[in-house]
Amino acid sequence: MNKLHLYIFILLSIFFIACNNSESTKTLSENNLLDRDLDSIRVQGTLKALINYSSTNYFIYKGIPMGFEYELLKKYSNHIGVKLELIPIKNMDSIFVDLNQGKGDIVAANLTITKERLNQTNFTHPILITQQVLVQRKPEGWRKLKKSALKKQLIQSPLDLINKEVTVRKSSSFYNRLKNLSDEIGGEINIKTVTGDIIMEELIEKVSFHEIDYTIADKNLALVSQWQFPNIDASVAISSDQKIAWTTRKNSDSLTTSINKWLIDFQQTKKFKILYNKYFKNQAGFNKRVNHNSYTLTSGSISPYDKILQENSSKLYWDWELIAAMIYQESHFNNNARGWGGSFGLMQFMPKTGAKYGVDTNSSAKENIIAGINYLKYLDNYWKPIISDSTERIPFVLASYNVGPGHILDARRLAEKYGKDPFIWTNNVDFYLQNKSKARYYKDDVVRHGYCKGNITFKYVNEILIRSKHYKNITNKDNQN
Repeated sequence: MNKLHLYIFILLSIFFIACNNSESTKTLSENNLLDRDLDSIRVQGTLKALINYSSTNYFIYKGIPMGFEYELLKKYSNHIGVKLELIPIKNMDSIFVDLNQGKGDIVAANLTITKERLNQTNFTHPILITQQVLVQRKPEGWRKLKKSALKKQLIQSPLDLINKEVTVRKSSSFYNRLKNLSDEIGGEINIKTVTGDIIMEELIEKVSFHEIDYTIADKNLALVSQWQFPNIDASVAISSDQKIAWTTRKNSDSLTTSINKWLIDFQQTKKFKILYNKYFKNQAGFNKRVNHNSYTLTSGSISPYDKILQENSSKLYWDWELIAAMIYQESHFNNNARGWGGSFGLMQFMPKTGAKYGVDTNSSAKENIIAGINYLKYLDNYWKPIISDSTERIPFVLASYNVGPGHILDARRLAEKYGKDPFIWTNNVDFYLQNKSKARYYKDDVVRHGYCKGNITFKYVNEILIRSKHYKNITNKDNQN
């Protein structure tokens, strides 16, 4: 082969390699779906849900995670026998990319089913049927106007939107609806778009606060928002009925089928109606919630003691949200709480232990928290030589706070005897603690502290760890803003 032929061969080889790589990249891009369906979810034991914060969807109230779609997700995850892991949506514009790349298995964000979205994702059976409505601000002094006079000062028809500026998120279904509406009414609607993590309720709030003039919202959420912002009107529909549903990956057929079967059955029950009414019909409950200082979406606080926890948690090197979750478990943030056996205060000290750490029934909330952190620090130091990993050590400390270290040491000895890892809590030591009420285990030769209702302590630890994740979701959201 002469030099000319060699150069041609090399150039052709490079060309074909480049073409093949380009085709591979294209194929990867087109098929960039995580291969994870219902079987994989069950094997891993966790359903990951992308969810957004709103007054109906997901929030913390008095230390408790709540929300219509959150509670639905929780019921479904229980139905298939897995844990629910919530991943707060950071950017609504990238939710389908995040879903397809496996950051979540399902999106629960009050999404409308559209043709465009069906090209990117699966939708489940509809959860709700609603309409898109115009959200506009009532005029000053609207309370003094008669209904007929008020109506004349408001937009009454989509035709009145010609030359009006309406603000919506560009990736929302509202944007396309406004474009189509502009053609239908034969006039230009000035569509102003926003991007990122802004949600529908924030735009509704901006209308109420005179920051924008108009936006579009789903009717079910707009009507709820009227309870909080009575100076808005949501009476003008700009669409026919539309379906609201969850979304799953295109290749998650088994998950989608499972959700559909469960959802269709559950929607026929009284429990579904009660759940729907709880979030979309109960105005008194809503008003009580949004005006409470422990409603995180308006107050930004988890409890009245956030600042004290933030100032003192560094002594223990734990996130303050974890200690807050523990305090909720102990006393529901009530410093006057009294428990069985004489336990008292936010941290529910027993009198003997409380005296050792300088607190009694007359101690303030701050004194109680500081004493509790000092006791947790003592327990952490107790376990540190045994469980060196600081994260893995947390459930051992929490369990010891609840039932004492002795029973946890017994569970470790049982784990070691029966071939489990005594240095790992989940599915190892926790299993033997749960079963320490059974004679086979509490009468075992390696057990030194006898019978224990370990399932209570297991539940105690598990609920604190889950709740702390909810609290972190909220505080991380606040930090991002």
